[in-house]
Amino acid sequence: MSTLNSYTSVPRRQVWSAVASMAMCAALLIASEFMPVSLLTPIATDLRASVGMAGQAISISGLFAVATSLLVPSITSRVDRRHALAGFAALLLMSLVLIAEARNFNMLMAARALLGVSVGGFWSLATATIMRLVPEESLPKALGILYTGNAVATSFAAPIGSYLGSVIGWRGVFWALAPIVAINLVLLLVTIPSMQRQGSRDGNVLLLLRRRNVAFAMLAVMLTFGGAFATFTYFRPFFETRTHVNATELSMLLLGLGLAAFAGTYGASAALGKHLYRLMTGLPVALAVVTLAMLPVSHLITPIAILAMAWGALNSAIPVAWSTWLSRGIKDKPESGGGLMVASIQLSIMVGAELGGTLLDRYSITATFIGGVILLILAAIVIGNGKRLDPQA
Repeated sequence: MSTLNSYTSVPRRQVWSAVASMAMCAALLIASEFMPVSLLTPIATDLRASVGMAGQAISISGLFAVATSLLVPSITSRVDRRHALAGFAALLLMSLVLIAEARNFNMLMAARALLGVSVGGFWSLATATIMRLVPEESLPKALGILYTGNAVATSFAAPIGSYLGSVIGWRGVFWALAPIVAINLVLLLVTIPSMQRQGSRDGNVLLLLRRRNVAFAMLAVMLTFGGAFATFTYFRPFFETRTHVNATELSMLLLGLGLAAFAGTYGASAALGKHLYRLMTGLPVALAVVTLAMLPVSHLITPIAILAMAWGALNSAIPVAWSTWLSRGIKDKPESGGGLMVASIQLSIMVGAELGGTLLDRYSITATFIGGVILLILAAIVIGNGKRLDPQA
């Protein structure tokens, strides 16, 4: 059986338990990063800050995730991967406690920065760790499980956060997450085998951009995720102003979009083994088509609901596809490759959201959607038939 790792003696049950523990950590990270979006108003009121200032405190986690993902491969090159991942989970736990106890805006900013370090560090090492844990032929399945954690958080973080915030307050929401993170920290230490760094030091992550396939891949990554988030960030105002949904309908639309992510993750995991490059080109094109299709039927809630679910399924398949590419395209330096990819994704999310917001403010929500579509089509053009991304080409 072909493997990318040296852990074939580890019991199969422990290997998949480790993957499940990492998926749980992924879900908690995404929930912690995006749950405050549904709690902005009470956070701002309690800390005597504007909603805009509270929003800046949330976005700062992305900046620190970018910086951390570029530095982690060299800083942790001699650290046991089990301890490194558990350490990032510990930072997540610390950030949640600091957020729950924040008495002023600066303390909230510091806590969110710490969360960004945790996000950037974990995702930089996640794919490389799974590559060393599971057989090569099982990688799509394992990465699908990892991103199922992402789908769970995307589906339920905002509605659960909003509901619990009305019952126990926004501080109580973060206190409720803390013991779950503590349990996950223990699970990571128990299930992941000792994984000392192998081979030479990875060095400067950015040096990977000298490789032609990596440079094209990172350009495609930024265009794909930038296009997706230029649109996704502004779904709420689109549904409110064009579809004219009420609060209940809006919640159902967003929940349906999130739940569809499970289907997208599962479908991608099943198909990527044989059709990786075709899917990498087809997914942004399909996402662009669905995005455009929303515009002429924006006033009809049933077609919009169907299209929103299709959008959620397609969007959730994209990170699974790119993680699978990482396991093949930068097989010799997966930690550095993971750091570079996380930095590219986080940066493109921030830039994409900024582009979408600028188009919305200056023109209209239609311009926002079209801007996202253009980026997605450019991503498909860069990927082409996949030869540019093939390390053997």
